[in-house]
Amino acid sequence: MTSTDSSTNPFSVFGRHRSLAIELTKREVLGRYRGASFGLLWSLISPFLMLMVYTMAFGYILKSRWPGTDGSTTDFALILFVGLIIHGFFAECLTRAPSLILSNANYVKKVVFPLETLVWSMVFSALFHLAMNSLVLLLLQWIWNGQIHLTTLMLPLVLLPLVILTVAVGWLVAALGVFLRDIGQFVGVLAAAMLFLSSAIVPVQSLPEHYKWVFYANPLTLIIDQAREVVIWGRQPNWASLAIYTCVALVFAWLSYQLFQKLRRGFADVI
Repeated sequence: MTSTDSSTNPFSVFGRHRSLAIELTKREVLGRYRGASFGLLWSLISPFLMLMVYTMAFGYILKSRWPGTDGSTTDFALILFVGLIIHGFFAECLTRAPSLILSNANYVKKVVFPLETLVWSMVFSALFHLAMNSLVLLLLQWIWNGQIHLTTLMLPLVLLPLVILTVAVGWLVAALGVFLRDIGQFVGVLAAAMLFLSSAIVPVQSLPEHYKWVFYANPLTLIIDQAREVVIWGRQPNWASLAIYTCVALVFAWLSYQLFQKLRRGFADVI
């Protein structure tokens, strides 16, 4: 199999490269916690610690409350947590992407190795942590509210468009990161900006009209809002908006993949 066999198929990882992607993902997940006393338990402990910090800062110190709720700190914490775990998934991939090819330079000169699979394994690894965070979220919702809405089963469908977009961004940034080393500094700032300029922390409906467009232009806002609809409020998501989002993400993924395949020819020369 040559490197061009899958050059026109961005989703070949679900076919011929499936086993490779799974092995790379397992290596990434286990490697992150290797040597830690609690091992994989940190994937559950970390979300609790993150939630405690943000709830303390925004819920208790700043006395922030979410419109449409009874004003309790637990409701605010759950709503906040949904935004944080979705942003965390995207930010993990965005900040890792610039060095993804550079940190796997030994694969670059292997003609038969599908480099595009590295992006998939990065996204799958982030999805594992998103799944662990979601389990913590549902556990807290059951403890604090005594129920988990049936609409929560729709959460994977809500997240699917963002996963496609994240893969697209991964291919684009990973390829550019080989040639533009400064991009790694930029994406860190961008990831932080996408947190504070989305509905993760700030309720967009409470903002002045002339600022709202900035938040709605953030690709995380729609997904965060729809995830809250199905998990927190127990309502159906906006399927029309998600369908449009998915179509745009698929087009972007195809374009990013083509650019990745074109630029990969020069990876070996730069590295």
